[in-house]
Amino acid sequence: MKKWRPFATMPEQYIGLKEMINKKAEVAQPVLTEEQMEQINFTLIEALHTNKQVYLTYYKQGECITETGFIQFVDSLGNLFIFIDDVFELKNKMRLSELIDVRLA
Repeated sequence: MKKWRPFATMPEQYIGLKEMINKKAEVAQPVLTEEQMEQINFTLIEALHTNKQVYLTYYKQGECITETGFIQFVDSLGNLFIFIDDVFELKNKMRLSELIDVRLA
């Protein structure tokens, strides 16, 4: 451990390396077709009315994240929806434009 101690005096280097690694792992937001957006809207409305659990895949800060939960509210004109997380039961307000895929569980 003493051998590597001089390298630990430059924490900026570790921060810079971590940022470079994170930037390489970033993914560009996928562009959806009209058909895919219609399918997402149809699935959201079906999940809302039947109160079924859904798998949501959305884009956030360079990552594609998948979560499970329930849809509570959908506002197509306002471009948002409210999603209740299955794990922590938290309400998440999200934009419809962030959605990549929605599937019924």
